[in-house]
Amino acid sequence: MRPQAAAGRERGAAKAPGMKAAKKAPKAAKMAKKTKPARKAKLAAAKQTVAAEAARRARHLKALSCASGAERELEELVFGDSLHVEEDDLLRRLAGPPRVSAAEGKDKQEESSDSEVENEAKGDLLPKKPAWVDEDDEAEENVDMTHKYRKDLMKSDAETTLTKKKLKKRLEEQFQQAMGGVPAWADLENRKKSRRTSSDSDSDEDDDLLRRTGNFISSSESLPRGILKMSTCPPANQERFANGRLVTVQFHPSAQVVMTAGHDRSVSLFQVDGIRNPKIQSIYLESFPVYKARFSMDGEQVIATGTHHRMFFVYDMLAGTIIPIPKVRGVEEKFLRNFELSPDGSFMLLIGTSGYLHLLSMKTKELISTMKMNGRCTASAFTPDSSKIYSYSKEGEVFIWDVKSRKCLHKFEDEGSLEGKCIALSKNNQYVACGSSSGVVNLYTTDTCLKENHPKPVKAIMNLVTSATCVTFNPTTEILAVASRDTDEAVKLVHLPSYTVFSNFPVFRRKQIYLAQSMDFSPRSGYFSVANNKGKALLFRLKHYSSF
Repeated sequence: MRPQAAAGRERGAAKAPGMKAAKKAPKAAKMAKKTKPARKAKLAAAKQTVAAEAARRARHLKALSCASGAERELEELVFGDSLHVEEDDLLRRLAGPPRVSAAEGKDKQEESSDSEVENEAKGDLLPKKPAWVDEDDEAEENVDMTHKYRKDLMKSDAETTLTKKKLKKRLEEQFQQAMGGVPAWADLENRKKSRRTSSDSDSDEDDDLLRRTGNFISSSESLPRGILKMSTCPPANQERFANGRLVTVQFHPSAQVVMTAGHDRSVSLFQVDGIRNPKIQSIYLESFPVYKARFSMDGEQVIATGTHHRMFFVYDMLAGTIIPIPKVRGVEEKFLRNFELSPDGSFMLLIGTSGYLHLLSMKTKELISTMKMNGRCTASAFTPDSSKIYSYSKEGEVFIWDVKSRKCLHKFEDEGSLEGKCIALSKNNQYVACGSSSGVVNLYTTDTCLKENHPKPVKAIMNLVTSATCVTFNPTTEILAVASRDTDEAVKLVHLPSYTVFSNFPVFRRKQIYLAQSMDFSPRSGYFSVANNKGKALLFRLKHYSSF
């Protein structure tokens, strides 16, 4: 009995879990049916909450748009100004510009008209931000200073490299030293100030101009006597020295350029900067040793004559062509060497033999007229207005000719002259300088030369011991340069109107110039150049004059 009862209990225990699971299944289904409506209710409540929040936001935005300034300030104090910043910007853009009443508009117009100048000044002062920044631009790039074009900028052997900023600063310093300061066109601050003040001062200047009369040309500070402030620059033709004697050096009338010509049959142009003086161009004239070369007054042509030729050359710099002039009809000369060009660019004067002077047209290079003087002409010069010609004879007589009528107006004798060599007229037509074979250079005033047959010189310059072969005035008529090609270092600079020689030029006990062949001043007296027999065009910076 006991084993059967135990087996029955085991079977009952095995059936009990299955019966329990069967009873739980209908209950789970009933519970699922009951939870579905609850979930739907929760979703509906959530949707209502979202809709209510959206409605609340809309009402808040509407209230913000209609709220007064006091309410907006109160909200900013309570909630902070960072709340709803984007919403405020959106409302402000949608609302458009605020409406202004007529009275307020008039007041604002008056205020804007009164503050236009202040706004312009603020606009000039406010720096503009760059559109973008390139990282490569910020990186400092080093420049090799051992290059042949940059060796002169090195202050020591250790400076093998420099940054671009330092190199730029050093170039600016050297340029200012060469030019004697900052040129007006490079001083941006003064240019801006002058532009602002010019509009205000134009009317006042016009009134002053109409109220008074007299000389309105103001002269600069006069050149002091005694010692001439100057510095020695590298030769103007250092990139191409002439092979032999350099017979001509001349500055361009308008550009910062110098020309050299010599017996090596070449004419060269160089840019003058006082540091490198780079070469621009050189032309070679085959079998034509140059005797003299000159720029035309407009600076577009170079005219060159030879030592033993009847022809001469014209170099057109704009077209880059060399034009030979084989023979001038009506001029019967064996050689054409010495010549002069009129300051107005209209005439060319050829000095012939036996006292003949041939006047040519610069435009056509054809003969206009021929004049004849007593003796042989050794030198000639035009007056600054090109109305007269001064011709100097070998016998020491000076003839004054009228260009229009080609007649001799007057003649006078150079005091103490044994043989005339050179003559020059000052740019302001005040002085006439005559150099003779004795080395004496007589300085006359033009008024006495036109009236007297035996005028007395205002000064007899006796600082040369050999023949005076070259005389020239600087453009401001403050310096007279005299030289002789027969002795080394025979160059003197005379101060006008004190008629005294500058004591510091040439340098004492130092050979630098050798035999001077030609001299010239730059258009504004900033530079002085001397061509010598060594093929060099020596260059000196006159520091009293600020520009080229």
